Amino acid sequence: MIGRHRYKKAIMIYPKRCYLDTSVIGGYYDPEFAEATQTLFEEIRGGKVKGMISNIDIEELNGAPKAVRDLVHGESKFPFGIFRETVESERLAEAYLESGIVSGKFLVDCRHVALASVERVDLLLSWNCRHIVHYDKIRLFNAVNIIRGYDSLEIRTPSEVIDYG
Repeated sequence: MIGRHRYKKAIMIYPKRCYLDTSVIGGYYDPEFAEATQTLFEEIRGGKVKGMISNIDIEELNGAPKAVRDLVHGESKFPFGIFRETVESERLAEAYLESGIVSGKFLVDCRHVALASVERVDLLLSWNCRHIVHYDKIRLFNAVNIIRGYDSLEIRTPSEVIDYG
């Protein structure tokens, strides 16, 4: 029993490094996703989760409502770390497209997955269940990752990883 207790305690102090795609940020005010997203953001504020965003998120938020942009830039700003795309992540995104995982019109989704893979985050979180958090897509993204020398990437929705306790 002592061993199990120590293991549980070690997990509790380890903040998961989670990359949030833009759908998660936008989900903060979306009635369908707000509860889980707001819980995740409070876990980020409390230091339980290390929330990471990127220049991709910031670009996509330019067209978002002010309240959503303020989650990153305004008074309600959360303590996100920021990744910047690299040539390496851009090449990996192109490899996903070349593999036919999604069409070229969804390049931005590939950019999110590639950057999270290159940065070796613990989780990529998204509400995009059509092009990112989809069983078949996850397997294909990870197949390309393994072929190109990257680790498999855990891709989940916020509702799968928040603490319901």
